[in-house]
Amino acid sequence: MKKFFFWAISLCVVLSLAGCSGGYSFTGASIPPEAKTISIKQFPNYASTVNPQLSQNLYEQLQQMFSSQTSLNVTSSDGDLQISGEITDYSTKASSISSTDNVATNRLTITIKVSFSNRFQPSADFNHSFSRFRDYNASLDLSAVEAGLVEEIVTELCEDIFNKSVVNW
Repeated sequence: MKKFFFWAISLCVVLSLAGCSGGYSFTGASIPPEAKTISIKQFPNYASTVNPQLSQNLYEQLQQMFSSQTSLNVTSSDGDLQISGEITDYSTKASSISSTDNVATNRLTITIKVSFSNRFQPSADFNHSFSRFRDYNASLDLSAVEAGLVEEIVTELCEDIFNKSVVNW
């Protein structure tokens, strides 16, 4: 008798989950069920210091994130969801001083401005700036650590955009 109830409950759970094909995914994304596409535009770089690979890296990582973590098809324009933006800051500054009054660490900061549009839920639209940074040892030349720092920062910026646009965190 206990086996019967176990199997009956298990079957109900499986059938309930199978029926939940709405606008949710196991990544926590909440996307309107009628949304099928997302368009992501390349971010022009308006920072006073330009990293020539930054715009392309940001664009590619955003496309990869949305295509791998949602069921949306990435299109070049007119998506049901649309992301555009610009790079507004790319700078490095001293972030801490040692006991001998020398710079101990520098901070690389990247700031982007993002516009998001949701054709089916206009209340989810936003214009928002995101900024992330990484500190590095001041004895190192930025060019020696820049690629790794930029990769980490871009990953975090893409996660911020993803979360604000489709996870609503």
